[in-house]
Amino acid sequence: MTVTVVIGTRPEIIKMAPVIRELESRNVNFFILHTGQHYSYELDRVFFEQLRLPQAKYNLEVGSGPHSAQTAKILAGAGQVLEMERPDVILVEGDTNSVLAAALAASKLNIKVGHVESGLRSYDRRMPEEVNRILTDHCSDYLFAPTEKAKATLLLEGLSEDRIFVTGNTVVDAVYQNLEISRELSNTLNVLQLRPKEYLLVTLHRQENIENPERFASILKGLDTVSSEFQLPAIYPIHPHSRRKMQDFHLEARNILIIDPVDFLGFLQLESNARLILTDSGGVQEESCVLGVPCVTLRDNTERPETLEVNANILAGTTAQRILECARIMLGRGNSWSNPFGDGKAGERIVSIIRGAVHG
Repeated sequence: MTVTVVIGTRPEIIKMAPVIRELESRNVNFFILHTGQHYSYELDRVFFEQLRLPQAKYNLEVGSGPHSAQTAKILAGAGQVLEMERPDVILVEGDTNSVLAAALAASKLNIKVGHVESGLRSYDRRMPEEVNRILTDHCSDYLFAPTEKAKATLLLEGLSEDRIFVTGNTVVDAVYQNLEISRELSNTLNVLQLRPKEYLLVTLHRQENIENPERFASILKGLDTVSSEFQLPAIYPIHPHSRRKMQDFHLEARNILIIDPVDFLGFLQLESNARLILTDSGGVQEESCVLGVPCVTLRDNTERPETLEVNANILAGTTAQRILECARIMLGRGNSWSNPFGDGKAGERIVSIIRGAVHG
């Protein structure tokens, strides 16, 4: 059996790391195909080194660009690699252009597709990620749903139950496996002169938020207000695109400490020690839930409803007053929820399922 693991963005590297480690431990023949969707492979190399992963065999270096052009480049490049290598199955994770394009390329070549983190829905087709999720699920052969709710979604869309497997979410594996490493290797809090539970952590990068000047300004105002009311500094590791948009729109943030992006282990340290996380990231919603850190989501919807159901998260939208109200709620709620995303053994289950399916 040969498995191709496709990754294109840093969150995919993190969430696929437990699967890669499991493939290695079971001596399964596999290789990594890196599309280079958001970053150059050289910038991602530190992630591979920190997470102790093998280097990618192929790197498409597609870079950023319009969604249609980027998807087309990945489709063509992945198609060439897969036609040459002819693996038994490819694994994709999440909802990026890399995921959809690689899944389509494999489907055209009659190569089996396994979709890790299948069945998530925001029900907002304006988000390109939502279209990617739906189309990838419907052309995949193995649907690795993180929760029973995700499985129910897939069944409602008419997908066959014998293709759906509830595995838990690999984000739990990743957090558990990497938290100790981060404590050993990262001194991010010391460098930033932060004390545990005495700061807010912000991530903000979604297209619908940062490319709309009114929404972006409103969110920044809300973050300023929260920081001021609770007398807690807000730390914002900013994506280069978000920084450019702030400059383009002449936006300022008074109480927010804007810093360059930090590596995964450093960010895990920031997450695990924050008093409150305010984010528009799906993955950060999950990670904060697993880590027991209250979360305020700066969006009108979420494809992670489980975080809302266990009271680990709340939807704030983008108005300043609502962001403040939601921060008050979450800071008064405590963190006694149960993690809904599994026991940290999703990677084991995924590899076992693939081996059983391929070997009959």
